[in-house]
Amino acid sequence: MRCWLHTEEMALEELMQRLNAVSQCTDEVMYQDIIPLYAADIHDQLKKQFAYLSGGRGENGCPVITFPDYPAFSEIPEKEFQNVLTYLTSIPSLRDARIGFILVIDRRQDKWTSVKASILRIAASFPGNLQLVLVLRPTGLFHRALSDIAFRFNKDEFKMKVPIIMLGSVSELQGYIDKTQLTEDLGGTLDYCHNRWLSRRTAIEGFAQKVKQTAQILQSFGTELAETELPNDVQSTSSLLATHTEKKDKMKEDIRLAVEQGDDILGSITKPVTENPEYKLNQDQLDNQTTVERLLAQLHETESAFDEFWIKHQQKLEQCLHLRNFEQNFREVKAALDIVSERLSAFTDVGNSCSHAEHILKDLANFEEKSCEIVAKARMLASEGDAFIQSNHYAVDSIIPKCSELHHLCDALATEMERRRNTLNKSLELHGLLEKTMRWCDEGIYLLASQPVDKCQSQDGAESALQEIEKFLDTGAGNKIELNKVYREYAHILNEDLKEHIEKVFQKQESMEEMFQKRQVSLKKLAAKQTRPVQPVAPRPEAFVKSPCTSPGLQRDCVSNTESGVLRKVNYRRGKSEMSELHQSRGGSTMDDEENLAVLRQHVMNELIETERAYVEELLCVLEGYAAEMDNPLMAHLISPELQNKKDILFGNMEEIYHFHNRIFLRELENYVEYPELVGRCFLDQMEDFQIYEKYCQNKPRSESLWRQFSDSVFFQECQRKLDHKLSLDSYLLKPVQRITKYQLLLKEMLKYSKNCEGAEDLQEALNSILGILKAVNDSMHQIAITGYDGNLNELGKLLMQGSFNVWTDHKKGHSKVKDLARFKPMQRHLFLHEKAVLFCKKREENGEGYEKAPSYSYKHSLNMAAVGITENVKGDAKKFEIWYNAREEVYIIQAPTPEVKATWVNEIRKVLTSQLQACREASQHRTLEHTQSLPLPASSCTSPSRNNIRNMKKMDERKADLTSLEGYVTTVAPKYPEKGKGWAKTSHSLDASEENDGWSSAEEPLNSSDAEEDGGGGGGGNEMKLTPGKYTVVTDYEKGVSEEFAVKGGDVVQLIREGEDGLWYVKNLTTGREGWIPANNLLMLIGNSKSAQSLSSSESGTASSTLSTSSSCSDSCNASSTSFSDIKG
Repeated sequence: MRCWLHTEEMALEELMQRLNAVSQCTDEVMYQDIIPLYAADIHDQLKKQFAYLSGGRGENGCPVITFPDYPAFSEIPEKEFQNVLTYLTSIPSLRDARIGFILVIDRRQDKWTSVKASILRIAASFPGNLQLVLVLRPTGLFHRALSDIAFRFNKDEFKMKVPIIMLGSVSELQGYIDKTQLTEDLGGTLDYCHNRWLSRRTAIEGFAQKVKQTAQILQSFGTELAETELPNDVQSTSSLLATHTEKKDKMKEDIRLAVEQGDDILGSITKPVTENPEYKLNQDQLDNQTTVERLLAQLHETESAFDEFWIKHQQKLEQCLHLRNFEQNFREVKAALDIVSERLSAFTDVGNSCSHAEHILKDLANFEEKSCEIVAKARMLASEGDAFIQSNHYAVDSIIPKCSELHHLCDALATEMERRRNTLNKSLELHGLLEKTMRWCDEGIYLLASQPVDKCQSQDGAESALQEIEKFLDTGAGNKIELNKVYREYAHILNEDLKEHIEKVFQKQESMEEMFQKRQVSLKKLAAKQTRPVQPVAPRPEAFVKSPCTSPGLQRDCVSNTESGVLRKVNYRRGKSEMSELHQSRGGSTMDDEENLAVLRQHVMNELIETERAYVEELLCVLEGYAAEMDNPLMAHLISPELQNKKDILFGNMEEIYHFHNRIFLRELENYVEYPELVGRCFLDQMEDFQIYEKYCQNKPRSESLWRQFSDSVFFQECQRKLDHKLSLDSYLLKPVQRITKYQLLLKEMLKYSKNCEGAEDLQEALNSILGILKAVNDSMHQIAITGYDGNLNELGKLLMQGSFNVWTDHKKGHSKVKDLARFKPMQRHLFLHEKAVLFCKKREENGEGYEKAPSYSYKHSLNMAAVGITENVKGDAKKFEIWYNAREEVYIIQAPTPEVKATWVNEIRKVLTSQLQACREASQHRTLEHTQSLPLPASSCTSPSRNNIRNMKKMDERKADLTSLEGYVTTVAPKYPEKGKGWAKTSHSLDASEENDGWSSAEEPLNSSDAEEDGGGGGGGNEMKLTPGKYTVVTDYEKGVSEEFAVKGGDVVQLIREGEDGLWYVKNLTTGREGWIPANNLLMLIGNSKSAQSLSSSESGTASSTLSTSSSCSDSCNASSTSFSDIKG
């Protein structure tokens, strides 16, 4: 730095000296150091031409100044006269001026008195040396004579030290000055134009001033540059360099213009010679040429001196800029390396499984790949600093330590990265060994569980099983672990968790080996058991003495009887022993089955956790490798403008999904790794958070459309290349949709192996909840495609069902032809059932690919659920049901694709109407109670309307409980046209929701079926059969058990084993041997009213009618609550 400052000071000093010399030389050239007077300053005075310097010379080279005949000579102000003479005498060179001037005073047209005054004035004011004064006297005879006499007698009055010669003619003048040195007006041949002379003198002097000003400006600029302090940041240094460069360029342009100006002047001086080589320049012209050439030389010298200074100054600024860039990059790289080092130090986890260790290794590899850019940048920066040092940068002392630090940090990171990689590889090796041992143990348990107990009872079966076990144990050499060896070999990576895991694996290995030893002992006993023939045992002699037999024949019979008794006794003992062993083996088989299920549950749990980890990793990979790169300035040039700011559309709420799974769900799942049968509780606890998938799926069509537009983008290809993905981004955008559907499959598997476990109910509930979410997601995908609905769909309540149907209309109002046409020609409609309304839409298929091919739904009309009623069955078609509106003013006959779809819809609509009815009943009871409390007590209880009301309500509740217990299985047929007195014709009073405080109105009686009352004894609520354990015959098919594998068909014999919680019975199908849980309500339909399996199916009841309605307002039903409903019969 000091060396640079010293060099800069030397450069500035040299520049100042050279520029000062240029300024002095310019003054000397123009003689401005003696008389600082310019032609431009006295331009008007010179233009009067009362005196001029023609450029002529006398014999000794004396400059000739001519005073032409000027009538107003005496009127010239003294100041002007002095300035002109002073300027004219300053033009010739100093050498010529020292010789003296020759004055030619032309007064041929003047009078003697004027001549005398002119000579006296000139003599008194002439500032230079005089060599000779030549006066052309007046040409008139009188004035000539007078001048001769007067000059002779008054000669001393002129006070001139040089001779004054009075000439009478031009020819006499030529005797003193050569004709070629005289102008044409004096009879000479010298080419002279006063205006040309004046403009040339002005140009030369202006050029000289330009040269001098340029030198002075460069001198000031050089001082400014040298005195400027160097900035401490890149931006200021860059700005200063740009400012100085701009000023330098301007100075160079001024110099260039000045050189052009000098060249033009020089060209105008030498133009006559250029045009006519024989033309000779006069002395003044030669002097002008010399002056301009010297000025040009000084200008070039000025430019050269400044260029040399600028090169050094520019080098200083550029080195300063390089230093500031280096320092700024060093700070950024140093901070980035510190972050990399900090993040690398966070890789302390060695993993808890192979997949986890692989995941961490992959994270480390990704981290290393990303950090490689930073390390490469740091090494490049260090190389750049080394280059500065080699080029003798002025700040070497500052650069060297920074380069050393960068090299040290990069080497330290590389070393630590390698150490972490080796540690994780060692951990992966250990986990691989442990998992290999675990798989070996699981295979052993599978082997034990798969050996059939009944076949092992024979000698061959036992020996075969022994061979299998021994063959399996032979594979243990490469699969078993030695505790001390593992601790010794992997000591540097072991932590408490790993030690605990190793202990568990070792314990499992020991337990499995112990199980094998016990099985081997049992099998060896069975294999060693030989079937021996029974030998008759001879009785003791005393037995014959005591024998009552007297004859040999009788004796033989007695012996025979005794032998048979002994044989029976031996066989009994052997049979008892074998039965005992059989019971023990069966007990062992039950334990083996339970162990087998536990292994299966653990396998499902492992798959759940491993796939969850992989899923989280894939989400992170997409977010970091694609989404984050869309905000990376280095990748911005690869993103088309149409794709800018579209990240939220392309990725939806994937980041929210990732954070949920990474921070919450995955950690919760890992807590259940030892208790897989309880994992249902984990799903239930986080069920609300799974709603985020609905938002993702709703955005998926927009994301899919955007992807198709830009799938060929270079940006996506570059991201895929960096991630080394074989599949493109759209495959990963589908991962959340695939994952949410995967959960229900894993839960089904877990439930299949956990039927008798503690968490079975939670698993079933979790499965139902996940299926509900999938249904909600699917329904919402259809709902967002509805077009043309003016209102807010959210105000209609939760979307319960959606599907496509054939629809017929049968309205009371309208033209008969239209009604007939509507009756026989179905409309294709897509129905959306909400809590408060049902929407009828027309499905329109869209052209396109993927999600763009998804249909849209044009809204047609809707029905308010407050005024809707249903007829569950329509005669002639098991897939049809009716939705009617405003007391059958509008009737819609709905044909479902299958009877099952119809049953589902009818049940869901019944739930909506029943919930509205319940709300209405509660309001009615509340109003009745308030009304009763406000009245005096009645005299007789039998006449109390409130008790009547309560009895009726109790009766209706019983009927509702009885009939809704058969929900989904009571099949009734409605007549094609409603008859008087049937359905809800008497009590269906339609009322707009707006008339009753915007409330949803419902009828008082949810289900009215006259045929059902006749067949069931008028309500049947009190005759409901109570289920008890025992055997029953099934009368109808059933495929809706809690477990999807459990199903029964008509004619099967089932055994009711025990009653569980929530109205479920554990049932065994004696025909198929399968077992499962069935709701009690469903059992009533399956087995009938008694063990005789009387069918409760009403499909054979003929023309029964069932109608569910909520078309009456709450106020109407409450006011009519005392009316008996038993008269509403067919």
